Amino acid sequence: RFKAFAACFSSAGRESKKRNRLLDVDDKGITPYLSPAKKRCPSPTVPLSVRRKSWGPSQLANYLRGQGIGKDVASKFEKQQIKGEHLEKIDDGVLAEWGIVNGDRIALLGLLKKILDEDGSDEQALLPKVFNDPIHGHIELDPLLIRILDTPQFQRLRGIKQLGGAYFVFPGASHNRFEHSIGVSHLAGCLVTRIRERQPSLRINNVDVLCVKIAGLCHDLGHGPFSHMFDHQFIPMVAPDVKWKHEQASVAMLKHLIAENNLKTALEERGIYEPDLLFVEEMIVGPRPSTESAADGWMYKGRTKDKSFLYEIIANKRTGIDVDKWDYFARDCHHLGIANMFDYRRFMQFARVIEVEKTLQICTRDKEVGNLYDMFHTRDALHRRAYQHKTNNIIETMICEALAKANDHFLLPGKGGKKVRMSEAIDDMHAY
Repeated sequence: RFKAFAACFSSAGRESKKRNRLLDVDDKGITPYLSPAKKRCPSPTVPLSVRRKSWGPSQLANYLRGQGIGKDVASKFEKQQIKGEHLEKIDDGVLAEWGIVNGDRIALLGLLKKILDEDGSDEQALLPKVFNDPIHGHIELDPLLIRILDTPQFQRLRGIKQLGGAYFVFPGASHNRFEHSIGVSHLAGCLVTRIRERQPSLRINNVDVLCVKIAGLCHDLGHGPFSHMFDHQFIPMVAPDVKWKHEQASVAMLKHLIAENNLKTALEERGIYEPDLLFVEEMIVGPRPSTESAADGWMYKGRTKDKSFLYEIIANKRTGIDVDKWDYFARDCHHLGIANMFDYRRFMQFARVIEVEKTLQICTRDKEVGNLYDMFHTRDALHRRAYQHKTNNIIETMICEALAKANDHFLLPGKGGKKVRMSEAIDDMHAY
């Protein structure tokens, strides 16, 4: 009965062989992997619902063995030339004809039901999510970014005010680091994608684009209560000898987030490995301190010098013109009621990568100097009228003094159940 059914898929089998050249299954038949030669050319995350349809008989048998199904039962699937795309037609009657009964039959039917039930949810997981942002409109985030966003470590940003104590002065300044991070990721993706489309000779690949988006999303993971007040005022007040910046905590929190939520496999399925994670960290905090000096003066390890321009997108150490500022200028002005004269969309339109002093840099047309003047004028206006507002400074000083008095008494559960003070939590991401 089933042989006649399987014959109907002979033509589909030829297509399956083509797909199998692009997708492999490991020795347990569970996880798709990329060979070393393919690591730099990743495909999107492939869910089980898509993977299993490309499996041949031996790959399906390996998967069944990896899931605890007996070797004899798995061998019957291989002998009958059953492929992953045939699983919908396997029912109780087919298993009975093959002599699979009792415990093996129950276990196999349960596994098949689980696989087929996951089809719908896996296909949904492939889809990006759309956010309606008051600043940038509809923002579409990659499924991998959603995996990062849906973690407790990222969700904590919902409770951290973007402008610290300014909310007590400007009642509209109620926005948080959460939406700012989403906005930065969006703008980072827009800029790197436009450069990639206009200048294919730069050889920007899918992993580069995804890493830039992740860095934009995670660049503020390390902010503490009341944002800059915590690292600029509170930490120097209670620990004057400690040299610490929130960017260091962002990198530490990203590592903690990946480990705590088992995201390493999800990252690797998209072609993101240790060198790429180092690239993300460097875009956030800069190059790691090293005693070794490169012959060409290039201190970054995540990417070679021919992609130096990618380090200017999130936090531009050279000019200070980056997407982080573009988002918080627009977002802060919107919530504060202050006019923003800078047009980041126009900057993107004219942005090009050009070699300057033997280094590839993001540049713009000379006629855009007026727009850039407006950008720095907006920054000046925000500092004078909001960030350094005298009442804001007074309120943040009062908050710092209160936190300093509570520091020895308000203890947080850290790693291994150890209790740590607020000032010590910067070294313990579980407590932070």
